[in-house]
Amino acid sequence: MKVERLEIEYDPRTVGDAARRAHAAGRTGFWLAETKHDPFLGLSRVADVGLDLGTAIAVAFARNPMSTAVQANDLHLASGGRFHLGLGSQVEPHVTKRFGMPWSRPAARMREFVQALHAIWDAWATGERLRFRGEFYTHTLMTPFFDPGPNPHGRPKVWLAGVGELMTEVAGEVADGFLCHNFTTERYLREVTLPALAKGRATTGRTVADLEISAPSLVATDEREVADARRQIAFYGSTPAYRKVLDLHGWGELHEELHRMSRRRLWDDMSAAVDDDVLHAFTVVGTPSEVEAELERRYGDVATRVLRTG
Repeated sequence: MKVERLEIEYDPRTVGDAARRAHAAGRTGFWLAETKHDPFLGLSRVADVGLDLGTAIAVAFARNPMSTAVQANDLHLASGGRFHLGLGSQVEPHVTKRFGMPWSRPAARMREFVQALHAIWDAWATGERLRFRGEFYTHTLMTPFFDPGPNPHGRPKVWLAGVGELMTEVAGEVADGFLCHNFTTERYLREVTLPALAKGRATTGRTVADLEISAPSLVATDEREVADARRQIAFYGSTPAYRKVLDLHGWGELHEELHRMSRRRLWDDMSAAVDDDVLHAFTVVGTPSEVEAELERRYGDVATRVLRTG
């Protein structure tokens, strides 16, 4: 597996330093999450560092396919063909209440979003008329003034993130790569995620063998990182959309407890509900060398990359 750097809490003013440190440490890629800052803007500052670049993830439904196609095309051009567009749906409250955007049938919407991206990039590459009409998105106007023309590096690879089976099937169908959510266990990946990816891939006559997969990468090498991991697990575990991961392990009551606490905004108390069994199912804990070996053991036969925050 390629080991690549993922920055979640970053400062856009110093993101270049972080990318150069990742390069010096032997990382092969540098990815930014969309949390407090815009990942496209941050990556534009490091396009010349020489690493693969990616968003992990950018919120698709906070955008439209045309604006996303433009940003991704520009970064792919600026980086010399090393940009990977990682997209995720987010969950309904964030899309509707934080971004003020519509939400409906997220798996079907995401399929169409990616299909629209491909149609836009193909129109720029071939000069043919843009004619995309879907249920959620329509793109039928492209004049020479707004057409950047063919990208010499082709179109960026599209990665989709997913937890539920429907979204994961869509990724298998239309994406070039799949980003495992950190709220994924080895068991969930093998028993739920991989079959769903294979089902989606089969609709196009392909197999998961030609689909890149980024493994879950929640790791902890000291007590501070263990505490951080417990907080992340508690936060994700409180989200109804992710309950099915806990249910697979028989931990559905934990979700109910965490959800109640989140509704009461007891954020600082939630991590205490995450016991060691849950911690170790989601997190690789150990020394740096032990972590590398365990990541390889858990995911080396199925994943091509792992995006690490440490």
